[in-house]
Amino acid sequence: MTEAVILEEREDEGVTIVNGKPYMADAKGNLVPAETIKPADKLEDETVRKIMGFARELSAQIARFRGHTMTDLGEFDALLDQEYGAKKGGKKGNRTYQTFDGLMKVQVQVSDFVDFGPQLQVAKTLIDECLNEWSEDSRPEIRAIVTRAFNTDKEGQINRSEIFMLMRLDIEDERWKRAIDAIREAMRVTGSKEYVRFYERKSVTDGWTAVTIDLAKAGA
Repeated sequence: MTEAVILEEREDEGVTIVNGKPYMADAKGNLVPAETIKPADKLEDETVRKIMGFARELSAQIARFRGHTMTDLGEFDALLDQEYGAKKGGKKGNRTYQTFDGLMKVQVQVSDFVDFGPQLQVAKTLIDECLNEWSEDSRPEIRAIVTRAFNTDKEGQINRSEIFMLMRLDIEDERWKRAIDAIREAMRVTGSKEYVRFYERKSVTDGWTAVTIDLAKAGA
């Protein structure tokens, strides 16, 4: 008669009990008897699981905090509009909220996700014409920017920051101007995201200090 296999999983501990004996899954999903695993590996496993438990709780708490923050600000905006017919911020949705004493503020910034259409290839052709006619030794910094701007990264995306840098260059060549116009026509806003930032200061003559919720910067 085949003996029944009794499984009991302890997910937080990373241990699976099989017929009363502890096993731990390795990276391939194989169950390894806990008694055969090196003490250092088990200690590392326990340490990481302990830290991850706190990390999950903190992440969930931050997500709830952000949700409450956006709800509170949204309710305030609605009340402001209803009672006074006024709205915070500009067309893009950027807005700042501040305490009456001027010592604390909350900023909401909206960042657009920008992609580029087929007009970008027209711009590249015009810019190449300019570069080919200019002296080889002239404007090397512009050549470098152009190269970086139109080189694609691992995901096949062009370098947006370098494209925007190209648009800031003041060059009188008519083909260059047409190229910049083509870049502007190629720009497409594909989405946006709101970022919330918090600041405080001890007095109105002091500079603002960010109240950071970034783990990498916390306590810095």
